[in-house]
Amino acid sequence: MRMRRTDLALEARELWQERTGAVTALPGVEARDTTWEGIPVNTVKVLDRRGEEALGKPRGSYVTLTLEGLAGREEDIFQRAVRAVAGELTKLLQGLPPGGLVLVAGLGNRAITPDAIGPKVHENTLVTRHLVRQMPEHFGDLRPVASLAAEVMGTTGVESSELVRAVCEKLQPVCVVAVDALASRSLKRLCRTVQLADTGITPGSGVGNHRMGLTRDTLGVPVIAVGVPTVVEAATLAADLLCTDDLPDLNEGRELLVTPKDIDSQVRDLAKVIGYGLSMALQPGISLKELELLLS
Repeated sequence: MRMRRTDLALEARELWQERTGAVTALPGVEARDTTWEGIPVNTVKVLDRRGEEALGKPRGSYVTLTLEGLAGREEDIFQRAVRAVAGELTKLLQGLPPGGLVLVAGLGNRAITPDAIGPKVHENTLVTRHLVRQMPEHFGDLRPVASLAAEVMGTTGVESSELVRAVCEKLQPVCVVAVDALASRSLKRLCRTVQLADTGITPGSGVGNHRMGLTRDTLGVPVIAVGVPTVVEAATLAADLLCTDDLPDLNEGRELLVTPKDIDSQVRDLAKVIGYGLSMALQPGISLKELELLLS
């Protein structure tokens, strides 16, 4: 039987609970709910093989922030969302050598809006490697950061993982932050959540085009994954609406994905939140106001 499709660890845990009817803790998995700047934060930790098999996720930490107020333009929501993303990313980036180069890789296809979150985060990330190297007397206190929009093989002829790996071999970063679109099981989480993970990422997973993964094993350095669910598989959505475990065959030979009608503005807003939050996490001495001046 086909399983409902989701890239979110939070939803994978929900599906396991629904499938088994279990009310106790899931073996090999820890979960907790907190808040940051008034924003709900769910953390799922896959601890061992039992957790990996139950959720279909590699062991590691998965942090999901729910930015419900962003689309509704709640008061101060942008500032609070940026600080929350920065705070959670700071935890995942702990232990990096001070002053070590970090490479940000924006994955996806900027010509397909639901898959453009990575390239747009690249545009909203503060890059400093050239400044630190050329003017250390002014920018020596900053962490060197490089960023690239890896795009997709259909437009470049190069696997995004091959491109990122080649850049890593040249620049020798201490960490890679990879940003990509994801798939959710539910409409309510589309463009409403951001998942952060220390397990790496598989480019193209959100639009059903799985490629070679970007992980510590493939790149040789820690990889932090940042993902935003922008699509729901049509069959998964239908199964949720019909409250059934059997996924109807809606594809007729094609993969059908559902996305919000205002996906362009939502991707633009979320990319700015993530880019600014990532920049603040990498440059803790820079304020949000200063970032606005540097990136606007």
